[in-house]
Amino acid sequence: CARPLGAGLRLRIDAPGFGLDDVAIGDSIALQGVCHTVVAKDPAGFEVDTSAATLAVTTGLAEGREVNLEKSLTLADRLGGHLVSGHVDGVGTVTAFEDLGGSWRLEVEMPAQLSRYVARKGSIAVDGVSLTVNAVAGNRFEVNIIPHARAVTTLRRLAPGSPVNLEVDRTARYLERLV
Repeated sequence: CARPLGAGLRLRIDAPGFGLDDVAIGDSIALQGVCHTVVAKDPAGFEVDTSAATLAVTTGLAEGREVNLEKSLTLADRLGGHLVSGHVDGVGTVTAFEDLGGSWRLEVEMPAQLSRYVARKGSIAVDGVSLTVNAVAGNRFEVNIIPHARAVTTLRRLAPGSPVNLEVDRTARYLERLV
């Protein structure tokens, strides 16, 4: 549920099977790829505050909607995939979600200013899910969704026209700044 908090919202996320024993007030948890700080918790869920600025540049935080959740990485964790910070770079639009018979091809149109950071065989996060880019053409990219990722994430709900949060690979951003 959501309740007003100034110009933003306080969100309550019900997550009874998420494993909140190791989560403390002040810890970060990403919702749909958007980093949030836990401000309250109980065994069945937790609460976060979302600013108006965050709501203006992201999607998927509507009341009553299922969201992808991810706890912050600790130094003791295994790293399998690319580093995702939870800082959404823009909102894209699904242009195709095609069943290939065993996997799905997801095509997304991204904001033009992000296209220079996306490369074939590079990484991108879509609604907080780290994926490998299979193709890039102009302002569109394609990724492949395996059955497990589709089954355990909100990606299964996507259809042409769906908005998605995008986070590009941090290394590309830093390389641009250095050059």
